[in-house]
Amino acid sequence: MKKVIVAIALFIAVSITAEASQQTMLYDQVWKLINAKYVDPSNNHQNWYKWRKRYDSQIKTDEDAYIAIDTMLASLNDPYTKFLDPKEFKEETSSIKGSLKGIGVQIGVKDGKLLIIAPMEDTPGEKAGLKAEDEILEINGQSTKGMTVDKAAELIRGEEGTIVKLLIKRKNEENKVYSVPRAKIEIKAVSTKLPFENIKLDPRVGYIRLSSFISQNAIEEFKNAMTGYGNKKGYIIDLRSNPGGLLTNALLLSELFLTKGSVIVSTVDRENYKDTARVQKQYLCDKPIVILINGGSASASEIFSGAMKDNNRALIVGEKSFGKGLVQEINKLPGGSGCNITIQKYLTPSGTDIHKKGIKPDVTVTFSEDDIKSKRDVQLIKANELLVRMISYQPKS
Repeated sequence: MKKVIVAIALFIAVSITAEASQQTMLYDQVWKLINAKYVDPSNNHQNWYKWRKRYDSQIKTDEDAYIAIDTMLASLNDPYTKFLDPKEFKEETSSIKGSLKGIGVQIGVKDGKLLIIAPMEDTPGEKAGLKAEDEILEINGQSTKGMTVDKAAELIRGEEGTIVKLLIKRKNEENKVYSVPRAKIEIKAVSTKLPFENIKLDPRVGYIRLSSFISQNAIEEFKNAMTGYGNKKGYIIDLRSNPGGLLTNALLLSELFLTKGSVIVSTVDRENYKDTARVQKQYLCDKPIVILINGGSASASEIFSGAMKDNNRALIVGEKSFGKGLVQEINKLPGGSGCNITIQKYLTPSGTDIHKKGIKPDVTVTFSEDDIKSKRDVQLIKANELLVRMISYQPKS
């Protein structure tokens, strides 16, 4: 009997050791990826080897490994190099594929309040009547006081066909519960709908809003929008609050407007190897372009804007962009997790490093408090005025 008990105990011990070893290997794999690929070979001026075996005796579970990896990556002081647990990695992959399961609203926290930034077009959230600046007080009866955006998003998302109940506070109205069905949300990166109904553009002007570069469908949607406009004489491309996404999308979008051989962007890796991306094919459109940017325009938005500006192909209007001049690589890890690693910095065609500096517009336009209250989009109005002038200067065929 003792032999049986000892055998069982030994089996359990071996199983636990194997499991712990698996989690330690996950940690070590992330360590190796950073050691080989991270853009800064000094790894934020530290001895990277001090991290390799640091938590070997403490990692027993998946959660232990995740915490250890997060702690290790935090030492790089790079918010863009981050570990994603299986759930987060799945959500990122879904975003790239262009679909999520939820109600189709963008949310954020402002002054401690959980707010709807905007409902996406033709989604359950929009159809239910949710509006920008609605405050979410409760999600399925749970108070949102002190709740993070990630936690709120987790509660709002769910299986297709199920219902999420949101207690909404709206200015000058009584608090109201909205029961919104969850659905598969096709993430539309492109819209031709003007931000406010009181704006009138010149009939020769086409307006295209690109909200993200992350979806694989983004460029196809953009080309469809241009085709739908038909005979417009020029375009306003609105990249305001576009946080970026896939580098390939920035390259493909640039190819629609720049002549063959034009420099789009240069990337520099940890070995200071410089790789220059150039337009590979003949452009699709040579009409006048005005690009709108602001402090929320980042990453791929800045690559495209920088390429268009430095090649004298577009006029940039609005406010200085965010200043994210770094490129991340998405790495899939065992067990369904992942790690985004900064592997390169990029330079605009003129050789400018815009990281933490941003792209300065050719024409700076800011909003006053009165503009915001009256929903007067002075940046779009100015873009329209300038584009009309550019169209008028075009030689007639």
